[in-house]
Amino acid sequence: MSLLRRPLRLRPLVVSLLPLLATSPLAHAADGPAPTELEAVRITGSRIPRASVEGPSPVTVITQQQIEAQGYRSAFEALSALTENTGSVQGEDFGNTFTPAANTINLRGLGPNRTLVLVNGRRQSDYPLAYEGSVNVVNLANIPSALIDRIEVLTGGASAVYGSDAIAGVVNIILKKSYEGVGINVKAGTTEQGGGDNQRLQVVGGSTGDQWEAIFGLEIANRKAIYGAQRDFMDSLTDDPRGVTPLATGVAYRRNASTNGYIDPGADGCDASSGLYGGSVFRAQNPRQGWYCGSNEAAATFWTVQTEKRNIDAYSALTWHLNDRQELFADVAIGTARIYNNTRAPSWTSSRNYFYNQNSGQLESWYRRFAPEEIGGVQRNANRFLESSWSFNVGARGSLGSSDWDYEAAYSRSRYENRTRRPVLLAGINDYLLGPKLGTRNGVDVYAPDPARLYQPLTPNEYENLSATQESRNAAWLQAATFSVNGQLFDLPGGRAALAAVVEAGSQGYRNRPDPALATGEFWNTSAGIPSGGERDRYAAGVELQLPLLERLTATVAGRYDQYRAAGDHLGKATWSTGLEFRPFDSLLLRASAATSFRAPDMNYVFASETRGYNPGMTDYWRCRTAGQAYDDCDYSGLSIDYTSGANPQLQPETAKSYGVGLVWSPTANLDFTADYYDIRIDDEVTNLDSSRILRDEADCRLGQTVGGDARDINSAQCQDALARVIRNPADAAVQPNQVTRVLINPINAASESVRGIDLKATARWDAGRYGRFSTRLAYSLVIDHEYRQFAEDDVVDQRNSLDSYQWRSKVNGSVTWAINDWTATLYGMRYGSLPKTDGSGRIAPYITYNASLYRTLTENASVGLIVNNLRDSRPPADKNGGGWPFYPVGNYDPYGRQLWLEFDYRFL
Repeated sequence: MSLLRRPLRLRPLVVSLLPLLATSPLAHAADGPAPTELEAVRITGSRIPRASVEGPSPVTVITQQQIEAQGYRSAFEALSALTENTGSVQGEDFGNTFTPAANTINLRGLGPNRTLVLVNGRRQSDYPLAYEGSVNVVNLANIPSALIDRIEVLTGGASAVYGSDAIAGVVNIILKKSYEGVGINVKAGTTEQGGGDNQRLQVVGGSTGDQWEAIFGLEIANRKAIYGAQRDFMDSLTDDPRGVTPLATGVAYRRNASTNGYIDPGADGCDASSGLYGGSVFRAQNPRQGWYCGSNEAAATFWTVQTEKRNIDAYSALTWHLNDRQELFADVAIGTARIYNNTRAPSWTSSRNYFYNQNSGQLESWYRRFAPEEIGGVQRNANRFLESSWSFNVGARGSLGSSDWDYEAAYSRSRYENRTRRPVLLAGINDYLLGPKLGTRNGVDVYAPDPARLYQPLTPNEYENLSATQESRNAAWLQAATFSVNGQLFDLPGGRAALAAVVEAGSQGYRNRPDPALATGEFWNTSAGIPSGGERDRYAAGVELQLPLLERLTATVAGRYDQYRAAGDHLGKATWSTGLEFRPFDSLLLRASAATSFRAPDMNYVFASETRGYNPGMTDYWRCRTAGQAYDDCDYSGLSIDYTSGANPQLQPETAKSYGVGLVWSPTANLDFTADYYDIRIDDEVTNLDSSRILRDEADCRLGQTVGGDARDINSAQCQDALARVIRNPADAAVQPNQVTRVLINPINAASESVRGIDLKATARWDAGRYGRFSTRLAYSLVIDHEYRQFAEDDVVDQRNSLDSYQWRSKVNGSVTWAINDWTATLYGMRYGSLPKTDGSGRIAPYITYNASLYRTLTENASVGLIVNNLRDSRPPADKNGGGWPFYPVGNYDPYGRQLWLEFDYRFL
């Protein structure tokens, strides 16, 4: 018989995966000593088929039923809610990012690129654009939940089994393998406060014949955007929880470039633009800099706190049984998505930031922020991400001859394509607002502009003629051929030793193609985009042994060697892992594991061309702190600062070691408890700080301490590096002394990082007779310490307690489910630990939200449900200590408020 069909006769303390979702991992061990016929399956983290759910490393399982009942809209949301996911991320639902069309997670706060994501145990192609412009990740946004059977999450190093990336853990999304009949699921919902209307249709079908099994699925979804202006606690700067008079967002202003002060538009100078941003523009004053035209509502108007999205995803799989011992398989997945997001209003700053005004005889800088009334609505400024992806797997599996050894040979290929369309201003905007260039004076452009033009609104037709769209085309791909075998070797005191071996060969690559028009000068304030991309080959071989040393003691060891080849260079890495499982009695499992792991250098770090660009909305932290000004109310905030970013083909792999000890205890069939300690240490970590972080470090080093009061030595390697990356005008420059002109960025192997903590979980079930059946789950993760060192000579930074780190120190979630007759109700809660206040004075209190669902079975084939997320309509916790708009930690929490869905499910048999 084939591997998937052959039953194994095992000791009573081992339990099949099939009842995993409803019962304790060791529950059946307490029921009695009768041997059980069980089916061998693979659990994430091992290639050896086994019937024991729990192994030497903890694996968390999220079922498709949990995803629906606990109010998750997608696999991404379910994974984000894991207590082990203590790191914050910027992604699709936090629109103000480099990659708003992608979703990813951050296990253990070690970065989204250090978690390996698999679908049915196989790698997927990367998202074509680097996350936050730096690292490569797999997008979790386009995996249809209707086809998910379960998600298995292993936390800890697993490179000895899977190769690169598995430093913080492995996420294995396992899709349904069989289905009888056709099921239709319709779901529609909205938010109580407005925006976010969404609809979803899912169809799943399948059938089984004498020699074949087939399944297909389709998901069509549509979701409207949510704008910051639709939430009353962030739609205006007057919502500041401190209750202070806000400094209005600049809509139009003139600045004296020598003094940095505003040039007063006059008592009625802002009247022409007063109708913009819903009639909110007025003559505003900065007490230190003077008068300008501003608005308290402009900041929230364009920002999508949830993107608009339309997607279609399809999947189909076929298994053909040649005989009882051999089978062929194939599956294919196809997806398309259209994502729309806004990050900020279109704006213009005079060329080179300042010019010589022939009329006033001084150096000036002009600024203009355009409003929805001028451009034809907020959607006219939307970034559009047009995406398509596909993957397929084909192969054969079965038994080798008449032996008990099984094999699998497979070929996989996947590709992800992205077209990013961004609105831009044309070069003519400069002449439109300043008039014709009259020459130069000491190297500075000379104009004689009419100030009235700056404050006069454009018409949508005028804006149409002054703007355009630039498009980049991006793609990433991956292919792999694998051959694996597994079987039993010899007898040991505890049973038969088992072995699994695998060889792999494949390649991966990516390509980014910017708009050619960037090089022509057609667009305002853009530089030529440089195409980038690359491809590398990968080869690997690994072996894994399971050794039942005694009846109640089992050891597992694994080793693997991976080699990457690109441009004639070879980069290799060997990894190992070992684990012990000890069962002193049937209901208790004690376990321990140790492993090495690695991450091959990110493709973007190795192959990206030198990039020149500018970061809008930046803050010169050193000048703000020197002037004694808060960051959100500083003369040197909201700046556009140029940067240069380059690749480093000489990067080496990041290496890591992970250790874990724990226990699983099931005193009864209806109660179980797990406790696990983890320790992960990374060396040779790639460091690529963003411009904002470099400017923060530079300020800390120049001033000798952080905002939170931690000491910094200006002579340390870290400080010398930060100072060298920030290029400023000389202190005695005639214009803009000490102004930042450029920040230099490039990745290097330098840092080290470690994190330790504990995970506690418990589940209980009980039958209340005529009052129904109850079940409850509780999970808790605590980060004991999280340390980071950028260079070997630097002091260790306490990331866990740092008032500059926005990672959670703890997370708790739990649920209670009550089933009675045809009704099933679930209440789910999540508690997020505290976060730092922006001014470094302390921490924001923990935050708790609740979701609820109620389902009723109408007939044997039909059910209906009501789901409510954020049951109490809680607002994200406010930062009352100078965090500035939008007044809460973006990237840690969402501002959606209460959301409601109705769901109907019907199955045709």
